[in-house]
Amino acid sequence: MPDLFDTPPARRPAKSAEAFRTISEVAGDLEVPQHVLRFWESKFPQIRPLKRAGGRRYYRPDDVALLRRIRQCLYEQGYTIKGVQKLLREGALKPSEMRTLPPHPGEPAAAAHRAAKPDPLREALVEVRRELVALRDALARLRGEGGSA
Repeated sequence: MPDLFDTPPARRPAKSAEAFRTISEVAGDLEVPQHVLRFWESKFPQIRPLKRAGGRRYYRPDDVALLRRIRQCLYEQGYTIKGVQKLLREGALKPSEMRTLPPHPGEPAAAAHRAAKPDPLREALVEVRRELVALRDALARLRGEGGSA
């Protein structure tokens, strides 16, 4: 008798690029929780999913492209919500253009900001960690050499 847990799960055929997507599909594609998408809807009126009975959301391909750009600006380029709202108002953020935007003068990209400006607190914590590891190793040597410490 075959074990049900040994069979691979059935895969759905891929949707066409023009198909509407559910919130769970979009959240999975963008790797963000569903509540984040609902929050972004409240902050960006440009995102207008079709809502069916029971409040189910269906995102159009343009909505998904815009959400992808918003995610890129927020998570990869270091923009704030207000910064992305300003980009949308100014027309600088178009879903069809997947180019990398320059960092906003007041909102540098997270990676560039960390590389350009060392964080003294982080450096201090790294040094404390180094010292703690050295103390742990010294205690381990003492325990191994002279009994209980």
